[in-house]
Amino acid sequence: MSQLVPAPDQELKAQELQRAFDAFNQVSQVLTQAYQELQGRVESLTTELALANGQLRRQYEEKEALSERLSLLLNALPAGVVVLDRAGRVGEANPAARQMFGQAVIGEAWPALVRARLVATEAPGEWCLEARRLAIVESPLDSAGGRILLIHDVTAAHGLKAELERNQRLVAMGEMAASLAHQLRTPLATALLYSANLGQAQLTDAARVRFADKTTAQLKRLERLIQEVLLFARGDSIGRDMIPAEQLLADAAETVRPLFSEKGVAFRVTCNAGDVRLIGSRKDLAGALVNLLENALQACAEGGKVFLGAEASDRQLRIGVRDTGPGISPEVQARVFEPFFTTRGQGTGLGLAIALGIARAHGGTINVNSLPGEGSEFVILLPLKAAVWREH
Repeated sequence: MSQLVPAPDQELKAQELQRAFDAFNQVSQVLTQAYQELQGRVESLTTELALANGQLRRQYEEKEALSERLSLLLNALPAGVVVLDRAGRVGEANPAARQMFGQAVIGEAWPALVRARLVATEAPGEWCLEARRLAIVESPLDSAGGRILLIHDVTAAHGLKAELERNQRLVAMGEMAASLAHQLRTPLATALLYSANLGQAQLTDAARVRFADKTTAQLKRLERLIQEVLLFARGDSIGRDMIPAEQLLADAAETVRPLFSEKGVAFRVTCNAGDVRLIGSRKDLAGALVNLLENALQACAEGGKVFLGAEASDRQLRIGVRDTGPGISPEVQARVFEPFFTTRGQGTGLGLAIALGIARAHGGTINVNSLPGEGSEFVILLPLKAAVWREH
């Protein structure tokens, strides 16, 4: 019996089919392996995602707790907190701020509210809201231009400060009672001596007039001393005048100019402060300048010079009184502002102390610069309110 031999084309087809089958098996194995790897990766990512979700959940819970604590803190703060948007409108306000400005403060324009409700004081950053005194600190909130305002009610603190300053003045008055008694006794004894001579029957009319004039001069000296003591001890609150710096210098110069002419001392006034203005007591500030100018005049001999000048910069007004006198030693400079301290026999020792008190009441101070033989300069430094500065 004869065997059947496959035809060549059939054998070739079988070989191709086998190769295709082998390739399919190989691809199938690769796909199976890739699927297994993908499945493992999915499981790994699922685990990582679960961990990430857990961390996010914890962070969210922590932020929620922090937000709640911050909310409780803002609500409990005695200070007012106001958040402004880029346009300057009130977006948020804590209960303390709403209690100060009213519940309807949300949405109001802060600049308009300031103009309508707040009054600037002599101290930078402090305002009056009816009977309250507020200190307002402003800070940027974000890059979008928002701002946050922290508002402190400093009414009680200012009351305590004023009371403390008054008590300190009274203590100083008590400590200086002996010195005051000496200051009063000398002119009083002199006036009594002169007045006793007026009763002499043999006194000529010319001598009687001379003794009367001397008695009057000593009584005026007593009156001035008593007025200065009362001014030093009183410490009343300052006024609310709007004072042009140039006019302030003119007021003081007009008062002392005759004294300079009488003594033969040159007097020059220069104002480089532009048209900036101060807020305070025009009378008290002019009086402080007069005290400094009289002090400079007394330091100069005939032919000397005194300069009064002012300049404004960095929201501060600098008023200088410079003389060509003999200067002040460092030991005396350390005491020139002490009440009743004087190096002159006829001085009361209160002029510079009163001037310093007035400067401090307006939020400023007085500095002294002097070298023996080179004259002296007393400089009053006074703050300018931001609102007043911007107007000019």
